[in-house]
Amino acid sequence: MGRRIALIILALSLCLPCKGSSEIRYITEPPENESFGVGESLFFAVNYGFVNAGYALLSIDGIVELRGRLCYHIISKAWTNSGFSLFFPVRDRVESFMDVEELYSLLFKKHLREGRFKADKSFAFYQDEHIVKTKKYVMQIPPRTQDVLSSLYFARLVEFDVGDTVAIPNHTDGKNYPLAMVVHKRDTVEVPAGKFSTFMVEPILVGEGIFQQKGRMWVWLTDDTRKLPVMMKSKIVIGSIDAVLVDFKLGKPYSVENSN
Repeated sequence: MGRRIALIILALSLCLPCKGSSEIRYITEPPENESFGVGESLFFAVNYGFVNAGYALLSIDGIVELRGRLCYHIISKAWTNSGFSLFFPVRDRVESFMDVEELYSLLFKKHLREGRFKADKSFAFYQDEHIVKTKKYVMQIPPRTQDVLSSLYFARLVEFDVGDTVAIPNHTDGKNYPLAMVVHKRDTVEVPAGKFSTFMVEPILVGEGIFQQKGRMWVWLTDDTRKLPVMMKSKIVIGSIDAVLVDFKLGKPYSVENSN
């Protein structure tokens, strides 16, 4: 249960085999960004059934320069509350550096502390060369590959409707997988941050699962240009784990004109 709490509060996609579909639409070209920008912050409460388990914060802290390119500095923090920390403490920080114009990842870092599990990893994406470099390997990647955090933000830029299945190139821990989003239905949900009209989507990694976890996950994205994630649900063996938006602040998308 602890690892699933950690996964959902990081807004990671469900890692299950995709059943396959001839209707999958692969998205690689950068859409216009009208969805997110500097100053955005999304604060979530994570609940196991009716019990609060912890919290998560997704934020875009600023614009930084990396290898001569300007990037959104996206940060995800996740932590269990004092009660859950007694038997499974989670203190995670994940960072993505997403090119503000091309809208793909240039660098991904994760600092994970989940119970006794610890991991500190860094992935440098050289998109022009179609490779990713880490301390352990150099690997070919598809054009315009995203990391697991930038994938969530890129997905918010994609136009879709009920019945669509769209896929985004993704690289995670030495493996390339298209991240597919199945758009199931429109839904109205009420969370502590308010009442929202949403799309209910199911994220799936096409191919063999990476984390070898069973169950399903659903994400509710607002039915507007922002596509804010306002709720996530993940089935586990007993019950479910939910993440609900408690508070948020909107950001301003980067524009070349406004930066001059």
